[in-house]
Formats: sequence, C-alpha cells, structure tokens
Amino acid sequence: MIIPVIMAGGSGTRLWPLSRSLFPKQFLDLLSKGSLLQNTLNRLTDIDYGTPIIITNNEYRFLVKEQIKKTKHPDSQIILEPAARNTAPAIAISAFSSIKNGADPLLLVMPSDHLIKDEMQFSESIKKAREYAEKGFLVTFGIKPTSPETGYGYIKASGKIGEGIYDIERFVEKPSLTKAIEYISDDKYSWNSGIFLFKASTFLQEINAFRPEIYESCLKSVNNAITDLGFLRVEPTSFAHCPSDSIDFAVMELTKKGVVVPVDIGWSDVGSWSALWEVSNKDDNNNVSNGDVYLNETSNSYIYSKDRFVACVGVDDIIVVDTSDALLVVSKNNVQKVKDVVNHLQVKNRPEYQNHNEQFRPWGSHEVVSSGSKYNIKRVVIKPGHSSSEQIHYNRTEHWIVLSGTALVMCGDEIKTVKENESTFIPAGVKHNFSNPGKIDLEIIEVQTGPYLAEDDIYRE
Repeated sequence: MIIPVIMAGGSGTRLWPLSRSLFPKQFLDLLSKGSLLQNTLNRLTDIDYGTPIIITNNEYRFLVKEQIKKTKHPDSQIILEPAARNTAPAIAISAFSSIKNGADPLLLVMPSDHLIKDEMQFSESIKKAREYAEKGFLVTFGIKPTSPETGYGYIKASGKIGEGIYDIERFVEKPSLTKAIEYISDDKYSWNSGIFLFKASTFLQEINAFRPEIYESCLKSVNNAITDLGFLRVEPTSFAHCPSDSIDFAVMELTKKGVVVPVDIGWSDVGSWSALWEVSNKDDNNNVSNGDVYLNETSNSYIYSKDRFVACVGVDDIIVVDTSDALLVVSKNNVQKVKDVVNHLQVKNRPEYQNHNEQFRPWGSHEVVSSGSKYNIKRVVIKPGHSSSEQIHYNRTEHWIVLSGTALVMCGDEIKTVKENESTFIPAGVKHNFSNPGKIDLEIIEVQTGPYLAEDDIYRE
C-alpha cells in the first residue's frame, strides 16, 4: 500500500495578491479546475493508495477540511503541526503516524501546490519507482528541465541502476544563470520536484542516523498527539525542541540509499505569476485573461480581475492582478520582486499581507463589502446546519438583513426567526448569535456601526 503524504503548509507570498499568508496558493483555483490541493488529491486514483495524510498548520485546518470534501479523498487524515519546522520533521511526523498499528507502508511525499498536467505518466512513474522503494531505496523524482531556471534546485544523476532509475551524485542548490544554462545541456541534471517515494521505516532509519534530534522530537510529539474535532494535533512541547530542516539537507544529501527517477509529467511549481502564465491557456496574442477584462494591442500578458472591469491598451509582458482590496501591476521579468511587496506589507502590519476581504470560518465565510471609520458592511454566508459562536460587542451595534435562506437569531433572551428580505437589530452589549436551520446557504448583509469596529471587540462566554 502507498500512503500519500501531502505537504500543505506554505506562506503564500509569490502569487500575492491572490495568495495571502492565511490563504496560500494551494487553496487557490488558478486554472478553473479546483484548487491545487484538490487537484493533488484527485490525481491519486489508479494505484492502491491508502488514506492520504495531509500535514498542515492550525491556521489552515478548516480550509483543508472544507476543500477535501470536494475531492476523491474526503476522508484524508489531517495532521496539525504546532509550528513550522520544514519538510524533514513534517515527513517524520507522517511516517510515525503511518506505522502506529505495526504497518510499514510506502509513503508518497509531495507538495500540495504543484501542477502536474500528465497524470497518466505521473502514475506510471510511481509504478516504476515502487519496486525500488520497496527494496529500501529513497526515491526522488527529477523533472527534465525545459529552461535554465535559477529558482529551482537541481539533482545530478550518476550510474544507472535500473530502467529510468539512477544513483544520485549530488544535489545542487539554486544555481546562477550561467550554471543553469550548463545544466540543461547535460542530461544528467534534473529539477528537484520535492516528490519522494520510500518506505516509512527506511526514512525513519535514515533520519535517526543523520538527525536523531528530529527523530526523537517527532516520535514524542506523535506518541503524545491528541485528536480534536477530527484533526490529529501533534504535541507542542516536544515539537518545540525539534530543529528545522529540509528533507534534502537532513537526509537526501547524506544517505547512500537515494536514487532519482527523471520524469516528464508536465510539472510546474506555479511559483510565480510568470510560471502561472506559462501553464495557462492563452489567446492568439499569448494573453491569459480572467474576469471582466478588455485587451487592445496587448500581448504576452496575464490579466486577472475578481470584480472590476480592467482594460489594458498598448502594453506587453505585464502582470495585472486586481482583487477587492489590492492591485498588482508588474512586468513579467520582475515577478520575483513581488515578495518585496509582501515584505513591505508584513513590516507595516497591513491586513493585505494576511487576509483577503473574504475570510473563511468553520460555519461559512464573511467578506467586507465596504468600510469606513464608523461603519463596516459585510456579506456573511452561513452553511446549512451551522451557527456562529455566542458573543458580545461592547462598542458596536449590528443590523442583519437576510438576503436568502432563513436565520435563527438569538439576541439576549429572545430567539426569533428572520426570513428573506427581513432584518433584525443587535444592540451593543447584548449576547447574540445566528444559525442556519435550513437546507441552503444563509446569506446576510451585516451592517456594523460604532466608535470602534476592530475584530478584538468580541467577547465570548
């Protein structure tokens, strides 16, 4: 049996403003085929896969839980890391979790935010690598380079040990352009995809040999993990002592058991706006457009609009991304500098760094439609059978207008039903909540007014 281990952390900086620190790119639907996380799960079909393990953090837990409902693996196990410690500890946690009942499965480790277009060839590559993983090799998948990329790591193969499988001579960190040009003319080099296949026990033996402190911390963390609302929460105290390290540095560059399978599977890490432009369908002028967009004498560009009309006239090789709270305009050869924008927002503690106007909760979502110094207008959606927490605001009042569905509203000692096109008023200082007893989404417009409207004016009992 092969257990997929899907790494669903990530900070969400390179595709800003669509990706944010609390809504990174694995949760985005970039190609109108579901999110990258959903696509990663849905390609796991034609091999005897066990229940996938998704390892993520506390902030993303409800996003993951909600998105996997719409995949072929809605029962995936979700493991929550208490802190980010890079890929080696994350894989160790998954490996310990997978062997708890005496099993020793193969683990197919892969990022949640990569694109693979040729899924049939991907499956064939897994089948080829499986024989060697079962023999105790640590198999990694190298991507045949198509351009001299300086943003990827490279793997240099040496002797052939089987059909399409090679020993690893060395790993190379992100090279200079001169070196990258040299590498793509040498068929021994491939891009490092971050995809691996190995037995759980083999990986644990190697991590124990090379980084015993990671092994011990992760073992204790998993042994003392607790289950909470369907999530496996790794014990934080032991994990706090775990060093941060990647699988490449901690294991693959040190082991004698590493082998590489070069593959051509239509892979992309979708790691920049230009990379997304590369893999998207284009018009006759090599433009990619999404939303209400008008293009005139424009070529080789990526234009995205969430709501507003966007017009581009007489421009080439640009990226325009318009969301409800931010607009990015950047030339395609400067997309790596988007991280400078994100760093600026983080230093200034601006909300555009972390969140979109639309934010997701276990019960649904809310989106800021308009705001000012003394008012805030939100569109709130509550899923059937769900309710908000009981809370009090001391500095604001709220007016709720039901657009669709039926709301069951608790306000102080009163409980009442509010139907479509009806409204209710919540005074300051009164305990309240809303729930959706119906079978369709409940949609509400919430108008907040008062001298202080920040989210920390919420008191729960």
